[in-house]
Parts: sequence; C-alpha cells; structure tokens
Amino acid sequence: MAESGGRAVGFVLAPGQAHELPLVPGLLERLPDAPGWVVGDRGLASHAFRQHIWDMDARPAIPAKRNEEPVACPAWIYNNRNRVERLWARLKEWHAVATRYEKTARAFLGVLCMAATMDWLKLTKGQQTLGRIRLRPPHPSVLGADARHS
Repeated sequence: MAESGGRAVGFVLAPGQAHELPLVPGLLERLPDAPGWVVGDRGLASHAFRQHIWDMDARPAIPAKRNEEPVACPAWIYNNRNRVERLWARLKEWHAVATRYEKTARAFLGVLCMAATMDWLKLTKGQQTLGRIRLRPPHPSVLGADARHS
C-alpha cells in the first residue's frame, strides 16, 4: 500500500498462489484515517470490495473487469496508480526484494520493510542532505573470530 506521494505505508504478504484481494480490507483498516481515494487495478475489482471502500467513507477508483458492467472510475485519479508501480520498481532495485532471495516470509518482510524505509528516507530527505545511503557490512573486527572464517 502506498500513500499519495508514492511512498510505502504498509505491506502484507500473500502466499504465491493466493490472490491478494482477501488481504486488502485488513490492510486498509490499519490506516489511521480514511483515505480520500483507494486506487487499484482490475485484480481488485469486486462489488463487495468497492462497497467496503464506500463504507470507509473513501471513494474507489478501480475499473471493472472486462466481463462486468462499467463502474465509475475517474481517469484523472486512476492515472495515479503508476505511483504504486514506480514504488515497486524502486523497491526491486534492492536485489533481495527483486529476487525474493530470503527463504522465509518473515525474513523477506524484513528486507521489504528495510527497502521501503530507505526509499521513504531517500524521497523525503534525498534532495536536502541524505542523498544515497549505502549499507555496508560491518568491519571484520566487529564480527568476531567465527564469522571471519565462514
């Protein structure tokens, strides 16, 4: 989930074979306030989900599936969906996110949160003083004797 500026504000992991739609309402409930708009792609098209968004006092901008009746989906707000796509592109610059190198969901979520935090900092302060942050491994003297030889 991303905010209007294209920065990550929440994640939930779904199994690879499962659809994310059942998890999205719970993710939206974590927001402190109701959003003005909830923008999603056709994969989130569901009458029940749109009703859930209306019940939150937000407005859905989710186009209908191709085999459904058209629903109101203003192009001027739906076009902002690319901010989520750009967020994922920035997160996938992290090799561990792009390849899902981590084997457990917990470890992958940790890497994802780290990448999102670094992205948030870069977007928030990048033009002022922060620039690029590089995470470097600790100096071998900090790791101890066992880690130096592995």
